[in-house]
Amino acid sequence: MTATGVTPTVLIPVKGFRLAKGRLADRLSESQRHELARTMAAQVVEAAGSLAVRVVCDNDEVADWARSAGAEVLWIEAKGLNPAVTAAVAALEANNLGADGTGPGHVLIAHADLPHAETLGGLAEAGTVTIVPDRHLDGTNVMALPLGTGFEFHYGAGSFAAHCEEALRRGLDLRVRRVRALEFDVDTPDDFDAAGLDLPRPSDASSS
Repeated sequence: MTATGVTPTVLIPVKGFRLAKGRLADRLSESQRHELARTMAAQVVEAAGSLAVRVVCDNDEVADWARSAGAEVLWIEAKGLNPAVTAAVAALEANNLGADGTGPGHVLIAHADLPHAETLGGLAEAGTVTIVPDRHLDGTNVMALPLGTGFEFHYGAGSFAAHCEEALRRGLDLRVRRVRALEFDVDTPDDFDAAGLDLPRPSDASSS
């Protein structure tokens, strides 16, 4: 159990590494983007520490990588982040995690592209939606919430505001946490520069 008294299950949605970070194509080669995506995802898994981690994916390479990183695989075939997260949360609820006090009653959803992530611990609070926005206060990089609330996910542009509104609409307590190590996600060249990242070495896996 964490210092907040809540032990969440961590969900990390990861799409195929070979298709990741297309908006960095003018800056990084395909092989470098592949390596960057893997490295950032590994950082997020490591930041989960002792929390149970399920990598949400529908890609064999990602699934193999997740198992090698010590995470469980939650195979979800869905188009888009919102349907994938919705299905993953429903799968946790269907397994009665937290329903009778024998499992985690909270879920923490973290993006896989947080290169400076240090810890995901201490964010989940009982009966509370906790949101860690990106550096622009536009996106939702990390979100913890209770299971079984019917919460609807609104990932995409403006998701921070949309998720805040959703929490209030559901009558849930809302807490916004500004965590610098979690505010940097990497989608664009500007994000890459702001995060102060070095050019990744090409991945052997992506060039084979």
